[in-house]
Amino acid sequence: QVQLVESGGGLVQPGGSLRLSCAASGFTLDRAAIAWFRQAPGKEREGISCVTSIDGTTHYADSVKGRFTISRDNAKNTVYLQMNSLKPEDTAVYYCAVAHTSFYCSVSWFHEYEYWGQGTQVTVSS
Repeated sequence: QVQLVESGGGLVQPGGSLRLSCAASGFTLDRAAIAWFRQAPGKEREGISCVTSIDGTTHYADSVKGRFTISRDNAKNTVYLQMNSLKPEDTAVYYCAVAHTSFYCSVSWFHEYEYWGQGTQVTVSS
């Protein structure tokens, strides 16, 4: 059974940092393309970062480029999203998603990601 579990969300002040984790079970992450999405209240879910399985290339949405970093620890079967210089507009529920048969990834994809976690809330507020 494939399962993704996010953790690490919480309340942080503007300018602060958080690291989200996405732990996978039921398959090995090193053979899958992985993405992070977020959804703010009243807005559509948006892809913000992804990492390919073939060569570890990373991609970022313009809204988070230079502030967020995606990484993977294949030994722990876990993907991380390090979020720095957080802004109030980063407030959202964050999801990880997996395209387990894809070598590549894109933050513009949505239906290509077959498995999703339940999400973790990130709130940036003073």
